[in-house]
Amino acid sequence: MPPAGVFVRADVGLKVLGRSSWDAIRIMSATPDHRTIKTLTKHAAGRLVVSALAVAALVAPAEVAARTGRSKRAPAPAATVAVDYSINLAGLPIGTARLAGSFERDRYLMDVSAVLTGLVGAITGGKGSARASGTFAAAPQPGAFSIATHTASSGIAVRMALAHGNVVQAEITPPLVDMQDRVPVTPANKRGILDPVSALLMPTQGRGEPLDPENCNRTLPVFDGATRFNVVLSYAETRPVQKPGYAGPVLVCTARYQAVAGHRPDRPGVKFMEDNREMSVWLAPVEGTRVLLPLRISVLTTVGTNIIEATRWSQGGTAATTGTAGAEPNTASLAQASVPGE
Repeated sequence: MPPAGVFVRADVGLKVLGRSSWDAIRIMSATPDHRTIKTLTKHAAGRLVVSALAVAALVAPAEVAARTGRSKRAPAPAATVAVDYSINLAGLPIGTARLAGSFERDRYLMDVSAVLTGLVGAITGGKGSARASGTFAAAPQPGAFSIATHTASSGIAVRMALAHGNVVQAEITPPLVDMQDRVPVTPANKRGILDPVSALLMPTQGRGEPLDPENCNRTLPVFDGATRFNVVLSYAETRPVQKPGYAGPVLVCTARYQAVAGHRPDRPGVKFMEDNREMSVWLAPVEGTRVLLPLRISVLTTVGTNIIEATRWSQGGTAATTGTAGAEPNTASLAQASVPGE
């Protein structure tokens, strides 16, 4: 789900829930004899980090704010989940990510962090974190979102305040470059939206059963502070999966990207993503909640298939401090908006 992170300039991977500038992320090139790693620009590195964010959109989960209504009974402890992911592009490991969520009644808080590792990480110093909170019923209704990416030479931030999923304030630092061919984002494009991290949260629908195929069939209206796009999910199959901490069936959903506003329609990356049929997400239920989260996200890019896949899944009744090595928990107020095609 796309998903870039996270994410997000959550482009490259998590951006199944993410976006369309895959074409701009050329960190590798293949030749008949060997594969080489190209030097990354700071923009490409930023996209990779939040790509990992999109799912990737993972810092320590804070406690969910208490409901304003009073109850005579002590509230049940929040259900929590933490998922570690590996990030692979064209068969090569390029980073790790972590998602931590806390769910109390109809409220949620989700943190995502990612860090590039190996040669890519050494070249770029890329890392980032994102946070979203709000309420959920049939769909999430985000109230706040922030995301941050850092490379060795830059740091960019996005912050959004929302009311019932409607953007009331958004800030990008440094400001977005004004491009003449960019499709304008209208006030209507900022209503009833999901931020890239909230888009990873899939409340059960239909009959309310976690593995009901109807839980795949939905459209995610994502706005990352700069670009508005849809991720259209459709049921493909149900399959068994076994990972450390999780063993059982998952829903496999195919995904399609639809650009709406904020993009540059003539850019190759946008066209590539709109025509892309090789995107999917595996959804696993969070025990004790009405929520499903991604176990695996796969997206075909112009440089190979980007796969973000869980390596460990853990749940509990009390939020625990978690984090990804190399990520900075206090950078959730910073972020990079994804701008496809740049």
